[in-house]
Amino acid sequence: MAELTKEQIDILGEIANISMGSAATNLSMMLNQRVDITTPKVDIINRSAALDDYEKTCVFVQIHYIKGITGNNIFILKEPDILCMTDLMMGGAGNKEGEVTELHLSAASEAMNQMMGASSTSMSSMLSVMVDISTPEVSRIDVDSIKTFEKMFDSDEKDFVKITFRMEIGDLIDSIMVQLYPIHFAQELCAKFSLKD
Repeated sequence: MAELTKEQIDILGEIANISMGSAATNLSMMLNQRVDITTPKVDIINRSAALDDYEKTCVFVQIHYIKGITGNNIFILKEPDILCMTDLMMGGAGNKEGEVTELHLSAASEAMNQMMGASSTSMSSMLSVMVDISTPEVSRIDVDSIKTFEKMFDSDEKDFVKITFRMEIGDLIDSIMVQLYPIHFAQELCAKFSLKD
């Protein structure tokens, strides 16, 4: 398995902390709720272990960088959290019951788009390059169907950086949000960050 140095892990943690701080502020305004995202935990995993924190079905959001840096972000979210966030976006009280529909997936896409837009702005400042993202691609994934999950990656790489955040939204959501990207992308990001210094 590929490895990162302690310095690279620290850099990735710092980038994630700053960019997700901006994302949390943005999400807080969208949901009209306090959003707290903890200091990220950075691990290197085989991509087949990416769903180990999840049960049943989860929502998989993929966002590509199209300017400034090359690579993609993958977020994995739990279905009840998507239901709650969507309900809050529509002025509700944060209902977590029911089935995830196309409407929920569309709302999740918009929430992630706004969050990652804010995150990209932070990364632009940190790296002194213009960073832009694609429209999110949102899918529901059955955790037991790892083959479906595997097909969603652009890369054949097996080693991924997994950044885990604990996300709290008011007193409604206390959940884990996972960000994944290929290890070569993580190394490039560290190199760009180091060059800026």
